[in-house]
Amino acid sequence: MSVITITVKLFAAYQDAYGVPELQFDLPEGSTVETVCDRLIRDRPELAQWRDITRFGVNFQFVQSDTVLQSGDEVVFIPPVSGG
Repeated sequence: MSVITITVKLFAAYQDAYGVPELQFDLPEGSTVETVCDRLIRDRPELAQWRDITRFGVNFQFVQSDTVLQSGDEVVFIPPVSGG
C-alpha cells in the first residue's frame, strides 16, 4: 500500500495540546480527514471534546471529514475560538 505525507496545521486547543503549530504525518493512501482527526484524538484524548464542533480545511477549502487526502495536502483543524 502506498503512503502519503500531509501537513496538519493546528490552531487554538489543538495547538495548545500539541505545543506546536504544525505536524507532518505519513498515512496510508486513501486516508481521510477523519483518519487524521482520530489520530490526533488518540494521541491527545483531551481533544475529544472538540471533535464534533471542529471545522476542517484542506488546501484552503473547507471540507467534510470524509474527504480523501492526497500526498502534499495541508490539513487545517479549526475549533471554535473565543475572545477577540
